Amino acid sequence: MDNTENRTMRIERTFNAPIELVWTVWTEPDHIKNWWGPTGFTNTIKTMDVKEGGEWLFTMHGPDGTDYANRSVYKEIIPHKKIVFEHFNPHFITTVLFEADGDKTHIKWSVMFDSSEIMKAIIKAHNAAEGLTQNCEKLEKYLSTKISLS
Repeated sequence: MDNTENRTMRIERTFNAPIELVWTVWTEPDHIKNWWGPTGFTNTIKTMDVKEGGEWLFTMHGPDGTDYANRSVYKEIIPHKKIVFEHFNPHFITTVLFEADGDKTHIKWSVMFDSSEIMKAIIKAHNAAEGLTQNCEKLEKYLSTKISLS
């Protein structure tokens, strides 16, 4: 049996927003650029073709001015249910599950690396576990601005 637990970061959150809105801010470049990444990072989206086999190319701009080019390919898209993408350099698979809970949305977000050693190195080098938490916090804050506009 392949043990993925020792090489996977996970986070779960319930957002005070309907699933349609949460899905939209995950799948449209004009939204995701405003919340994706750790605190202090901004994004320039080059391509975001949210379909199986579609590419997501973007640059994350760090608070220190460093640019980080990112390339992912979508592996599975089930509207309002699931997004799976493969990220390259470093290599990992991200899976996000969406579940409606009345006017709220629960997500389960996992990032699976090729090995526990690679995961530990990425966490150490980039504070990735904290970055995942900050990403959720930024998403929550962004969703609250969208809810207040509706």
